[in-house]
Amino acid sequence: MAAAEEPVRHPVDELPPPWQLVAGGLQHIAAMVAGVVAPPLIIGAAVGLNHADQAMLITASLFTAGLATLLQSLGWWRFGSRLPLMNGASFAAVAPVLAIAKTAAPGSALPAVYGATLVAGVLATLAAPYFSRLRRFFPPVVGGTVITLIGLSLLPVTLNWVRGTGEGEGGSAPVPMENLLIAGAALLVVLVCHRFLRGFAKQLSLLIGLVVGSLLAWPLGLVNSAPLRDAEIVGFMPPMHFGAPQFQIGAIVTMSIVMLVVMTESTATMMALGEIVDRPAEERTVADGLRAVGVGTAVSALLGGFACSAFAQNVGLVALCRMYSRYIVAASGALLVLLGLFPVASGVVELVPKPVLGGAGLVLFGTVAAGGIRTLAKADLGDPVNSLIVGVSLFIGMTPTVVPSFYEGLPGPLATIMGSGISAGCLTAIVLHQAFRIRAQRVAGAAGI
Repeated sequence: MAAAEEPVRHPVDELPPPWQLVAGGLQHIAAMVAGVVAPPLIIGAAVGLNHADQAMLITASLFTAGLATLLQSLGWWRFGSRLPLMNGASFAAVAPVLAIAKTAAPGSALPAVYGATLVAGVLATLAAPYFSRLRRFFPPVVGGTVITLIGLSLLPVTLNWVRGTGEGEGGSAPVPMENLLIAGAALLVVLVCHRFLRGFAKQLSLLIGLVVGSLLAWPLGLVNSAPLRDAEIVGFMPPMHFGAPQFQIGAIVTMSIVMLVVMTESTATMMALGEIVDRPAEERTVADGLRAVGVGTAVSALLGGFACSAFAQNVGLVALCRMYSRYIVAASGALLVLLGLFPVASGVVELVPKPVLGGAGLVLFGTVAAGGIRTLAKADLGDPVNSLIVGVSLFIGMTPTVVPSFYEGLPGPLATIMGSGISAGCLTAIVLHQAFRIRAQRVAGAAGI
């Protein structure tokens, strides 16, 4: 009797050798670490933390991002999408957190933030199965628009990296010539490696670009070794280090609205990733992924982190390097946990200059936008209605990216939703598609079709 053939594993479920797990995991961390440390840096400075507490806030953010990523990629029961999806502190929560901190009593800023984040995370976990049903509102014309927006809305992040500033900092000063040269060199190395290397070496093109770019930046004085010099060898922020969570109604409402934005962005990101790895994010996958987002957020609130969201920049890395295994992302999660326990290790990662990240980011985020355009190709853009949906949604979604203060005059909750380009564009595309579809159905019904 012939031996039964072993079932072919989907690339998402393949388990690479240990050295590939580590190398691929480091590459993912290099692509997202700046985004993970930006929220605690901004929030810590705003609430007046000293240097030691600021460092602990950063390590807590890394640690909780690792836990959330492990749950999201490996999954447990009905928690986790089991896709190669990185999770970490959401930048969408920064402005609302600063608003909560500003109105809190002296010494109660972070406890109020953590109490609101804890409740919002629990509510998001409970709402996940209902929110996931929105997936049916994402046909190619809507999904393609949102995926394109994800890539385009990340453009300011990579440009600020090239400038040398952090995520959300911006600036109007001219970009230093050495920054442009280093960013261009890193971009060129990534492209050359992707063109001429083969096998797993090709999949590490981004990591090679980051290493080579950092070495080129060193003699120009662009490598800041202070994070490595000042980092403790071992350090971990104990739970509720800044005090027990405080539960204030206004803060809870604000963070609950933030979680709606985070869930919308995470849904769009999961669907984009599903398209890339050829494992469509069905309703159950989205529900399980959103549960992981909610639990990750609640646990983060207890351990000193902030609201967790899916990281779109890592979707670009998956698309570029075609490393579809979720175990590589799980390795990234494990490494993030170690970075949270050993700050000196995160200091090594932070040696990569921002201009180098910017050069690599052009490839990553552009790849995401190209994926959205590929999805839009499945829609009939010759139909004037579809063209209108795409055009208006992209315009509204790009508005907060081009003019960040445009929606600040709106009432608080609405400003939070519209202030996220991905959420604003996503909601616009869904509403327009449904409105035109209902209109078309009524016309067809009246005509007896």
